Amino acid sequence: MTVQDGAVTVFIGVDHCTLEGVGIHAAKRATRFEALEPIRQGVRQQFGAVSAGIATGLQVRHDHGSQYMSDDFQAELRFLGVTSSPAFVRAPEGNGVAERFIRTLKEQLLWVRTFQTVEELRQALLDWVRLYNEQWLVERHGFRSPEQVRRDFLATEVAA
Repeated sequence: MTVQDGAVTVFIGVDHCTLEGVGIHAAKRATRFEALEPIRQGVRQQFGAVSAGIATGLQVRHDHGSQYMSDDFQAELRFLGVTSSPAFVRAPEGNGVAERFIRTLKEQLLWVRTFQTVEELRQALLDWVRLYNEQWLVERHGFRSPEQVRRDFLATEVAA
C-alpha cells in the first residue's frame, strides 16, 4: 500500500543460479505488460538490448498467474527466445528462489517503510535491489553476494 496511490503490485526477476535480482518493478495495475518489465530489465542488463532471439537459452520460471499465462506475456518470451517454465500449480516451493527473494524484500523494505507514491516505491525498489545484489550474503554461495557470485562465474568462464 502507498499513501497516495493505494494498492500497488511489485514484480520481480531473480537469477536462479546467482540469486541476483535482475529486475524489479512496481505498478498500480498488475497487468501482463507490467509483469514483463522485470524480464525486460534483466534481458537489457545481461544481453545489452531487447530484441528478437537475444535471450535464446534463457528460461523464466513463473507462477500460473493470469499475467504470466497470458498470450501477450508468452509471446514476448518467445520473441526474446526465452523458454517459459511455469511452476507447478499450488506448489510455491517450485518457485522457491523467487519466494525467498520476495520474503527478504518484504522483511528488509516493504514491511519497514511507508511510501507516498508508486514512483517513490519504484525508486526504493531499484535502490534496494542494487544494495541486495552488492551486499546480501548468501549461505549456499559461501557467504558471497549475488554480484560476487556472478563475477566469479564470469571469471571462470573467461578462463576456460
